[in-house]
Amino acid sequence: MPMFATASPSRRLLGRFALVLLACLAYVLLTGLVDGGVGVAPQHLFDQPVYLLANAWPGLLLAGLLLVLTRRLLLSFGLVFLLQGVVYGVNALKVGNLGTPLMPADFHMIGQLRKGGAHLLGGYLPHSPWPYLALLAGVAGGGALWRWGPPLFARRTRGKRLLAGGALALTLASLFAGVPAWAYLYNGQRLWLEPWSPSVTATHSGLVSSLMLYHLQYSQTQQKPDPRAATELLGEAGLALRQRLRAGTDTPSGERPDIVVIQSESFFDPRIMRGYEHSDFTPNLHRLARHGASGPLHVPTFGGGTIRTEFEVLTGLSLRYFDNLQFPYLQLSNRKVVPSLVRALRAHGYETVAIHGNDPAFWNRTSAFKALGFDRFVAQSAFPKNAPNDGMYMADSAMTDEIMAQLKDSGPPQFLFAISIEAHGPYDTVPRDPAARDAIPVPPGISGKDKLELQNYLYHIGHADAELGRLAALLAQRDRPTLLLFYGDHLPALTNSFNTTGFVDGRDMLSQAGTWLLVDPRSIGPSERESLASWMLPGKLLDAAGIRDEPYFALTQVLAPLLAPLTRAPGAPPEADDAADQHTDRAMASVAQLRLKGKLDRLLPPQLVAASHEAVPPRPQPEQDDVQGASQ
Repeated sequence: MPMFATASPSRRLLGRFALVLLACLAYVLLTGLVDGGVGVAPQHLFDQPVYLLANAWPGLLLAGLLLVLTRRLLLSFGLVFLLQGVVYGVNALKVGNLGTPLMPADFHMIGQLRKGGAHLLGGYLPHSPWPYLALLAGVAGGGALWRWGPPLFARRTRGKRLLAGGALALTLASLFAGVPAWAYLYNGQRLWLEPWSPSVTATHSGLVSSLMLYHLQYSQTQQKPDPRAATELLGEAGLALRQRLRAGTDTPSGERPDIVVIQSESFFDPRIMRGYEHSDFTPNLHRLARHGASGPLHVPTFGGGTIRTEFEVLTGLSLRYFDNLQFPYLQLSNRKVVPSLVRALRAHGYETVAIHGNDPAFWNRTSAFKALGFDRFVAQSAFPKNAPNDGMYMADSAMTDEIMAQLKDSGPPQFLFAISIEAHGPYDTVPRDPAARDAIPVPPGISGKDKLELQNYLYHIGHADAELGRLAALLAQRDRPTLLLFYGDHLPALTNSFNTTGFVDGRDMLSQAGTWLLVDPRSIGPSERESLASWMLPGKLLDAAGIRDEPYFALTQVLAPLLAPLTRAPGAPPEADDAADQHTDRAMASVAQLRLKGKLDRLLPPQLVAASHEAVPPRPQPEQDDVQGASQ
């Protein structure tokens, strides 16, 4: 029997309305309490009610829709609150590991769970049974409420349920679709929005509101490049560009070098941490840097999001010029061709191969590498069956072995792009040699779980550094010349340790640069140190290989000193720059956007086109539409 069945019709209607209002009020207050943000705390209900209501509004709409469907008040609001609790739990895991709250693009990860993501992300789930028991209890409670909970109103309502349900469903769909009208509520004037800081936005506006704010901002962003600004920038840099392009495309020996690029998982030099200033966990990096080019590397992510740095290195495009591209491999899946370093090398006769000891479908790499122009992708299944693991993932030694197995001593020059995974978090998995891990010293103040995670991380990057040294020695013994580029994709998610020690430069962890190294293992050259951003590495590499007929990549080198420090992880404090820097930065954004759209070449000044044509003509290579399997 529905509630209030014995009361008069008016009393029944009033009673139902009061119950729904009480449920809504309780949901709003409890959401603010669970959120924990200062701007949506329950005590602010009367002085800034819009903040609390906006943060709870999507949940209220969903609860209302469930109420229409189930007719059970407690069940509807309880299920939505349970679902919201899961979202807040995932957010707490992300904040704890990466230092930043959930963003709308993070929900792309749901589609990656069946492509290797469940194994990788599952390692970050809490080991305590209590969260899972609480979730199970919530599901059981929902079942009980469905079975025994009294309905709030009758089953048949002469179309009223259908009308209300349809209205609520459409309203909810419009909200998640980012219909511009919702910007009346979710905007920086009505709520607190700091586009450069998701953490501050979530703290003041609430997590749910911050998701909606960024969702509306990115979904409505129509980035329109300014061809005039791009043309002006190319003209201003014209002299420097022509000098680089006219340098030609021949190497001193006349032979194109093989190129090996190592993207080393979470690698950085610990000497930038306080307490490790005089340590030497990466001796091979330091030794090789004395005979090659190296320096700080500014990357667009922290603690995770490897494909952000990877995309920049393979394309030469800065993600800071594409606000709506949080996970580019997933969001550019409809593009058949993406301009890239890979395609530039293929145009010069290179065979291009990607190597990664993990599931090829994760991060959509199989499709992405096809669009970028790789000839082959050697993934986990193509490695030897006895390839060793160390900790949770494949050891870096196995990757070195596969690189050497793929390199040929004859035929066309080769470009190998290898992605390591041994040092991937979480860092609480027992390594192959626990005694070696336990012997690693840690700075004062770090103990317990944080100490274990830091030691595990240092254990693994010690292997990464050792394999860097081994690979360089093996490449030096080859008859063919080889260039070796090594860099870290981002700093590891050691948030608590970083907060405890701090950094030598006094800046926070989101502002720290990683490291890069470019060396000819057969040559003892002069040491060169330069600060670069990850999207500038392909231009640096092409220049070292003697390939200097690409105006776009040359431009990234001309502008490197000015623009490199502007690349930073999401949430990092913005770099101070003057009006001239901002002008150049905006113009470079237009250049990058035009290049991704395939519209930049038509804007190149005739002098640049002539200079690029004066270079040694590239050897043609037929375009291949498919990434061939590793066994082909």
